[in-house]
Amino acid sequence: MAEASTGGPDRDGDGSVEAEADAGADAGADAGADAGADVERGGYRQELKRTLGSFQVFAISFAFISVAVGVFGTYDEVLRTAGPVGIWLWLIAAVGQTLVALVVAQFAARIPLSGSSYQWASRLADPRTGWWFGWLTFCYLAIAVVAIDNALASQAFMPLVGLASDEDTARVITLAVLAVQALVAIASTRLVGWINSAAVGLEVALVVVVAIALVVAVLVTGDGSAANLTSRGVAAHAPGYFAVGGGLMLAMIMGLATLVGFDSAANLAEEAKDPHRSVPRAIVGSVVAAGILGMLFLIALTVAIEDVPRISADGSPVAAIMRERLGPAAEKVLLVAVSFAFFGAGVVVMVSCSRLVYAMSRDMRFPAHRVMRRVDPRTQTPVPATLLILALGFVLLVALPGAALLELITASTILPALIYGATIVLYLAVRRRLGRREGAFDLGRLELPVAVCALVWTLLALFVLVTPGEALVPVVIVAGLLLLGGLFFLGMLVFDREALDTEPGEDTFREGR
Repeated sequence: MAEASTGGPDRDGDGSVEAEADAGADAGADAGADAGADVERGGYRQELKRTLGSFQVFAISFAFISVAVGVFGTYDEVLRTAGPVGIWLWLIAAVGQTLVALVVAQFAARIPLSGSSYQWASRLADPRTGWWFGWLTFCYLAIAVVAIDNALASQAFMPLVGLASDEDTARVITLAVLAVQALVAIASTRLVGWINSAAVGLEVALVVVVAIALVVAVLVTGDGSAANLTSRGVAAHAPGYFAVGGGLMLAMIMGLATLVGFDSAANLAEEAKDPHRSVPRAIVGSVVAAGILGMLFLIALTVAIEDVPRISADGSPVAAIMRERLGPAAEKVLLVAVSFAFFGAGVVVMVSCSRLVYAMSRDMRFPAHRVMRRVDPRTQTPVPATLLILALGFVLLVALPGAALLELITASTILPALIYGATIVLYLAVRRRLGRREGAFDLGRLELPVAVCALVWTLLALFVLVTPGEALVPVVIVAGLLLLGGLFFLGMLVFDREALDTEPGEDTFREGR
């Protein structure tokens, strides 16, 4: 096949073009068979449909991160707590999260199974450790989908259609969005891939075009100022600005809350083509792309501000800057694009969470696992697991009052830092026993220094997230989620210990196996 693939076009009518096409098809079939073999070696049947190409896998990770969504939702907080100069902390977060992504990609290249860190810890440490990884990730994703959709309703869709700010209306819209996303997730993984590819393409184009347009507008009108990039704005005289938990440190949360979820591609590894290459590249590439695009977007927005105090007081400063610099029509375009980006991100989170539930259930380690592991034979998607995420979203929105829901959403920013930190510790503990695969993503000699730097960064990120006084309630909520998980874990130890003592399949992911 290698010889056939190096040939040129068929200029002599000898059929070489057909030979090349056959060779390409054979190569694709070989990659698919190889990926399917990994699932079988893991002790499972290939039940999910492999439909996601390289760009679609990248789009899944990038859509979860969603630069436009992250900046749109947190820029106001940066302006109020740190001032415009706080945007530069995005660079630090981008570098740190890229280090984490490189470590996560090392695992994804070796164990391409749905469930990501749950699978990695179960097979390289033990099933009990893996269960805790799975539980933390489930809590994070189940909360995150509600957070994203509620932000879609209140910050993008309602302003777009001219609805006044109202919490009850936002909740009703959130419920409707959750239902539509569940239908999409159940219908087809390919459809999910298409939606996210379109959302990513639109978002990238939007960020680039808006950044250029804002810079041009500033140059033409003379409004705005490059001096904003070093201004503390309304936080200039705030007490404790440089203190631990102070205003400047709080600006780091924009990057920490946005540049997460890149491992979502690993949760869909059993639906990706050539996952040993496509999934790791998507994980790292999405963080790098989001970091660069986000920084350019933030610089353009900040330079375009004419009146820093007034924009800082606006509830939606990004939209306000767009409206003042580019006109009301541009603001509407922004809101449409951001709404679509929010929707795509929510779909990715719901799909990723359902795959985790499915992965844990087929190992008999999740409540109602006999139901949650079922895959629809027609759509080849885990329907009960998806409906569970929808039902949990409904419960959270209906049962929790506004303040409690907000605190729960805030708590979800702590969970990914915990998960990433634990994943890096796991990697440092088992890296010498990890198998190597020819052609798969591998850091080689850089793996140890990268992992150590990533761990230091994650500890710093956790410190930033839990230090502010406002973080006390979210920390308590995280402790409560751990306690709830501990009760179920204890029940498994008493009534179903075998599920936590054995691992499906052979141990084929370690060195020499």
